[in-house]
Amino acid sequence: QVQLVESGGGLVQAGGSLRLSCAASERNMFSINDMGWYRQAPGQQRELVARSTRDGSTNYRGRVKGRFTISRDNAKNTVDLQMNRLAPEDTGVYYCLAQATKWGLSFDYWGQGTQVTVSS
Repeated sequence: QVQLVESGGGLVQAGGSLRLSCAASERNMFSINDMGWYRQAPGQQRELVARSTRDGSTNYRGRVKGRFTISRDNAKNTVDLQMNRLAPEDTGVYYCLAQATKWGLSFDYWGQGTQVTVSS
């Protein structure tokens, strides 16, 4: 099983920055592969913000490219999201994802979510 603990959300004015952090702890020999961040706005589905493979390949949602940067530390099982030039449409609950494998099977684990609010 994998447990995720997120931190770093908050309230910021448009144009400001925030850094989200997520630490994964795994038990019973799970192997953590992809890690990433997803956002869910009120009344909307959860959507990808940024995702990183274990070897560092990244994937960003189009409208955050150039503003957000995902980084991870495989040794510590952590993933961070640096968010710059924030806009009101970035508001939402941000969830950390860890994709882990065991017995040849893949499992998705989610954090509890951290609120990001960007005021105009």
